[in-house]
Amino acid sequence: MDPDALSKAFVEHYYSTFDANRTGLANLYQEASMLSFEGQKIQGSQNIVAKLNNLPFQQCQHSISTVDCQPSGPAGGMLVFVSGNLQLAGEQHALKFSQMFHLMPTPQGSFYVLNDIFRLNYA
Repeated sequence: MDPDALSKAFVEHYYSTFDANRTGLANLYQEASMLSFEGQKIQGSQNIVAKLNNLPFQQCQHSISTVDCQPSGPAGGMLVFVSGNLQLAGEQHALKFSQMFHLMPTPQGSFYVLNDIFRLNYA
């Protein structure tokens, strides 16, 4: 699968899972994985999912504007940079966000998220 198609498929899976069932994201992370969420660093799959489940909103809808990817290193990793809008339930205006994923291959032929950096973009 080419990197653009892979990154697009990953992004679609990640955000549809986030919007419907954040706990379902656990299998995308491993114990070495790290999330930087608005500057706060969280390590490990369980801790990352706990952080995402404890965000101050229950329902949201991501709409993706751009997806850029690059191959990363000899191990077959990939950098994926996403920008888009985050609509929270009950809020009139969407929030703009950027998120970067560093995906690494697994022995089973899939990918996991080694690094994940999320920021809201304030005008």
